[in-house]
Amino acid sequence: MRSLKNSLREGSLFRSMDWALITSATLLSLLGLVTMNSFLGESVFFERQVIWILISLLVMFAVSFVDTRLLYKSSVVFSLYLGAVGLLVLVLFFGTVVLGAQNRFDLGFFAFQPSDVAQLVLVLVLAKYFARRHMEIGHFKHILISGAYTFVIFFLLFLQPDFGSAMIVFAVWFGMVLIAGISRTHLFVVFLTGAVVASGLWFFGLADYQKLRIVSFLHPLADIQGAGYNAYQSTIAVGSGGITGKGIGYGSQSKLEFLPEYETDFIFAAFAEEWGFVGILVFLMLFGVLFWRILMHAYLGATNFETLACSGIVLWFLTHVIIHTGMNIGLLPVTGTTIPFLSYGGSHLITKFAALGLVLSMTRYEHSVRRGKLDSELEGFDAE
Repeated sequence: MRSLKNSLREGSLFRSMDWALITSATLLSLLGLVTMNSFLGESVFFERQVIWILISLLVMFAVSFVDTRLLYKSSVVFSLYLGAVGLLVLVLFFGTVVLGAQNRFDLGFFAFQPSDVAQLVLVLVLAKYFARRHMEIGHFKHILISGAYTFVIFFLLFLQPDFGSAMIVFAVWFGMVLIAGISRTHLFVVFLTGAVVASGLWFFGLADYQKLRIVSFLHPLADIQGAGYNAYQSTIAVGSGGITGKGIGYGSQSKLEFLPEYETDFIFAAFAEEWGFVGILVFLMLFGVLFWRILMHAYLGATNFETLACSGIVLWFLTHVIIHTGMNIGLLPVTGTTIPFLSYGGSHLITKFAALGLVLSMTRYEHSVRRGKLDSELEGFDAE
């Protein structure tokens, strides 16, 4: 506590902040905020999102002051994992059903989605697991054990059903396995297993409306008044933006409600309609800066844990961006996923900024200690 007070007095904590990272994330949130606004009338989403952005920034700065070396302890990380799994179980019994998915707790003034927290916790769990076993990743058992941790969260998300979040969880695990180092033989086994699981999901796991979304993706014009309506309207919105867009607040597809859920699932389409190709370039540039800064911290991480955790956070964000933009431009099936920082929502926004807070906190130990010294402090899971 004394060192924290001294650092605050000297201003070193604020000088050590990565302002390029913070600015890019904040600007992305502001772009999403103005896209929710309309000059044709008041938007309740706009007013609420202003509050969520302010709260999220406070959470980010608060988390950045936490000593993340606590996460070196297996008991801490595993407790977080059990808490996330517990929340996913509880939401199946006491959650509120919205658009066919029972994935949130309705607290009146706030709807909390535990899937957002579970995804971040999974990144930390996998980072902790692989950080201890980076020299043993060639053993297939570590892929199975890490896959088991992932499958529990994947399965609980699938039961909601939240197929988009389940796919993000799988993509994060697969990406982190690749980063940790996987042999070609094991990679082939993973692909083969994924193909078998996908086939099983199609015949035994997916609901009829989920199959319709995939069919409408393969044949988007087959049922534009039914299953393919959202994807069709989204592609119209993106294409109608042209080079410079229709102007902030004047997107006809979104503001006249041809495009549903434009504040959340289809905010990229609404943004592209109003900002055009120029706006998309700004959008990509800001995400590029954000990913670059996080990857820099991954490269300079004090231990393998920081390197893997920061890399996992980039994978998590990037998977969200790819799936969200892909379904908005008709390249992927509609799965109902948000995009980091732009989409409306308190729980998802707070969780994403909290992840940035963890990155900023890890930054404090980049140059103060040697990697080898801190690597010796890491404890492994007692999972074997």
